[in-house]
Parts: sequence; structure tokens; C-alpha cells
Amino acid sequence: MHHANHYYGHSHVLARYCGLDDTDPPRLHGYLQHGWNIGDGMAPDHEYVPGVPKFVWSERVRRRAWSLGRREVYVVGSPWAYLIAMEPEPADAPPREGTLFYPFHGWEGQHIIGNHEGLIDEIKATEEGPVTVCLYWQEFRDKRVRATYERAGFRVISHGYRGGWWKDLDPGFLYRQLAEQRRHSRVASNRLSSAIMYGTLAGCEPAVYGDPMQLEREKSAFGGQARIVREWAEMHGASLNLEAARRIAVAELGADRLLPPAELRRVLGWPSLREDPDIELTGVLTR
Repeated sequence: MHHANHYYGHSHVLARYCGLDDTDPPRLHGYLQHGWNIGDGMAPDHEYVPGVPKFVWSERVRRRAWSLGRREVYVVGSPWAYLIAMEPEPADAPPREGTLFYPFHGWEGQHIIGNHEGLIDEIKATEEGPVTVCLYWQEFRDKRVRATYERAGFRVISHGYRGGWWKDLDPGFLYRQLAEQRRHSRVASNRLSSAIMYGTLAGCEPAVYGDPMQLEREKSAFGGQARIVREWAEMHGASLNLEAARRIAVAELGADRLLPPAELRRVLGWPSLREDPDIELTGVLTR
């Protein structure tokens, strides 16, 4: 299995949905999209074997992949949408409060260049309730970055490691992220990202504002940040149209394209079961 299929516990969530052992997911026969993507669904820094199936979250991404000459591309929906289908919000959940803010982050190969103090000023000028800042593990381990947000009076957390090369795997990553988002009434970031799409689908009011910062040696693949702001204009601003944002999140995360367990197992090349798990999917679109 390509190691990226394990990122954020994605393969574990899908295995649970399919009624299989989510502590040791079967080998996924193909490449799974692992983040919100404005291109063909695949990370540009990975090498892919021609002819191997690619499993993407949305119809938009599938069309983009097809236009680039990619074949064997299948829309399966995002692991996040499957998780929400399996974990509906309890009716007696406590009231949500405050904002969960995700500063744009780097990754193991590229660090962030930007003014965290300036972003903090914008957050304070915009948010009315308590603020939790969620840092990627890389920034969270940087004591100077973490302390900058802590001195501002924000609660500072990290959802954990995404894993990589079959090490530091974290099947609980998305579960912790969902629990945190459901504690907050708003989810915000200085760039449109997976976290904003996730929070919108999880029932948060989304917002995207502030200095978008930069990655070291950042390349504008598929139109880059300029295209994101232009094409997803409805997802940018401190106060958004919730109905429009919800519609976009459903489409981008493939929450309207989830497959029944038996069909998902067949598409992913996983073993079949005698009986399908009884999972209600309608809540993803109607809640």
C-alpha cells in the first residue's frame, strides 16, 4: 500500500466503514486522495505507477484528472465524510462555543514564511468568543511559534501526526479533529483548506481571512492561491453564506457520493463480507 493512504488514519476509517479490522486495514489497491486538492487529487511530490487506480473525493477532481489524461480514476468520497456518517453528533451534545483557527502550515519538506503576530491581530479583531489555535505538529513543536499564540491568550493544540512511510501512524487523528470541531461554533483559517471543508461539513460556521502566508519555494500548481480565491470566492471572508458554504463542502468532500460498504470494498480491492454493516448515510446531507 502506498504510505500516503495511511495519512491521518484515512485507511483505518474506511476499513471501519467497510466492516473490516480498522486496527490493521487491508492493502488498498490504488492511490487515495489525502487532502482537499484543486488539481487531480494526487500530491505533486509523489510518484505514481501508470495504470494503478486513483481514488478521489469528488466529481470535480475526477474531471480535472481526466482532462490531464489520468485514467482509472474513481470518485469514492472523502474519509472525513464517511467518519461523519458513522459518528453523528449526539442530540445531547453540549453547546458549541468559540472559534477553532487553523493557521496555514508547512510540512516536513517545506516550512512556513509569514507574520504570526500580524495574524494574531487579525484574529483578535475578528473573533468575539474564545479562540483555540490548532497547529500542525511541525509548528506545534516549534516553541517560538507555539508560545506566540499562547501569549496571545489562545488555547493552543495539535491534532497529532499525519504519519508517513508507515511510521507514526495515527488512526485517531480524524476522531480528535472531529471532537474538537464539534466543541466550536466557528472554524477559520488564513487559507482555504481541508480543515475548513471538514469544519463546514461538521456543522461549524466557516471563515477564511488574514495573511495567507507562504511556503518556502511555493509553486502555484493548478493556478495556486490566486485560483483558489477566484474560484471559491464564496468560501473567503470573515462571515460567509452558510448555505453556499455547506453546498460547496458537500461537493468537495464527496459527501453526496458515498458508496455502500460492499461497493466501496469492491472498488478498493478489499475482501467482501457475508453481511454489510448497517450504516445510515442520510445524516451527512440532511443534518
